[in-house]
Amino acid sequence: MAAAPKEPSGGRHAKIEALRREERRHERRRRIIIWSTAGILAAALAGGGVWAASTAKDDGAKPESTAIAGVQTFGQLSQTHVQTPVTYSQTPPVGGDHNPVWLNCMGDVYTKPVPNENAVHSLEHGAVWISYNDKATPADVDTLSAKVKGGHHVFMSPYPTQPGTITLTAWSTQLTVDSASDPRVNAFLTQYVLGPQTPEPGAACTGGLTP
Repeated sequence: MAAAPKEPSGGRHAKIEALRREERRHERRRRIIIWSTAGILAAALAGGGVWAASTAKDDGAKPESTAIAGVQTFGQLSQTHVQTPVTYSQTPPVGGDHNPVWLNCMGDVYTKPVPNENAVHSLEHGAVWISYNDKATPADVDTLSAKVKGGHHVFMSPYPTQPGTITLTAWSTQLTVDSASDPRVNAFLTQYVLGPQTPEPGAACTGGLTP
């Protein structure tokens, strides 16, 4: 039986090289498919993240109110402007008739008592008033000052005759705590600075009275 003719070595090398080229093409195609799929998934995830972030925003609106232990609310209160002193039912007052001029409340830290009637006007604008009596320690006052300074629609002052050590007051809303380290202080500020209780949202906290 005659032996099969031998293929020239150059032909074998050519076939091997062709197979290798084809294998490389397959590998490149496989990698392109993998990376394309990964890119599509990443884009989808990124798109979902953007959507989640955009839906979480609500044009600056606050999240829904949550219950804070100890907070008292007082219902509908008068908003009449008056030029005379007002006798309030709460100490410090939480709302009612008040002076036509508001108290400046852009992170103002007052070291002396402020007029009730002007402070109440600031509450109407959405400010939170932090007040304290002589039971508050210097550390408490420093901690509260740090929270107030640089803020907006928030102010603080001493209030020697108030019954609680530290009182946080928003319009028709009030909380008393014993220490500035109480976590409800931050919770109250987060919820009630320009919160849903504000009768006049968007009203100014500058251009008013600085005692």
